[in-house]
Amino acid sequence: MVINMIYEPTKAVSYAHLWAYSRNPAYYDFSNIGGDCTNFISQCLYAGSGIMNYTKDVGWFYVSENNRSAAWSGVEYLYKFLTTNKGPGPFGTELPIKYALPGDVIQLSFTGNTFEHSLLVVENGQEILITTHSDDSDNRPLNTYKYQLSRLIHIDGVRY
Repeated sequence: MVINMIYEPTKAVSYAHLWAYSRNPAYYDFSNIGGDCTNFISQCLYAGSGIMNYTKDVGWFYVSENNRSAAWSGVEYLYKFLTTNKGPGPFGTELPIKYALPGDVIQLSFTGNTFEHSLLVVENGQEILITTHSDDSDNRPLNTYKYQLSRLIHIDGVRY
């Protein structure tokens, strides 16, 4: 039986602020092999959801550097997981960026071809503020990035 649970964005945001400028030793740091942004965002999402999806090939999980899903640390794979997930773990919907809420994920394309960077929304008041790794930032205005495309993944909930 699949039960829909409430995503706790305040826990995701608190985790993001705590680890914005350092690394949680429970997770491998991917900074030197492509970037740590999506790994960090997955950690934040896990802090807000409390459950991973261990489904082979299409899940979202982290056990170790060499035992993790592609969705845990890959920008496009995380997008696909969140927007198509019907099993355990967080799930979301792509919405216009103006609907960003704390705990949601924004992904950026610097080239206009593929999305290369993941960020966590930590505030949306006068401007959208984000926290991320790979150019570690906390409470950084989204409008300080130079990018071609952006997409918002609103986290709708969590399934157990």
